[in-house]
Amino acid sequence: MPKVFIGADHRGYALKERLKAYLGNKGFVVEDQGAFEEDPSDDYPDFALPVARAVASDLDSRGILLCGSGMGMDVVANKVRGVRATVGYSPESVIHARKHDDINVITLAADVENAADVERLADLFLATSFSGEERHVRRLKKITAIEDDACS
Repeated sequence: MPKVFIGADHRGYALKERLKAYLGNKGFVVEDQGAFEEDPSDDYPDFALPVARAVASDLDSRGILLCGSGMGMDVVANKVRGVRATVGYSPESVIHARKHDDINVITLAADVENAADVERLADLFLATSFSGEERHVRRLKKITAIEDDACS
């Protein structure tokens, strides 16, 4: 089982707390990167960045981020080299993103998803393996080359 880094802003805080307990009960090692309280004045980059950095430094791990739309956290996570994040908006999208794009961070929309939906999407994210198909590996190598070029 991969280690799971989890984070949320105030809009995702309640679902993060529930998901953290849910995953812990399933045997996952879950490391909470905040928020540690529901504070309406917090900012999602403050929680997305530590999760993304943790995942980038432990390539066997996964990250789960929750904010209102999932979109802001997605933008922040994708700024970190080695992170491939996407908004998980349906079971099919999560399975596709894992199999084809080898995403290692999923962002979820607390304003749209209920607790059962978040648990289901997290389960799919954590259980679905990358296909390893040549065409997908080739595409991921191109993404790495883009990162290398952008960071040089």
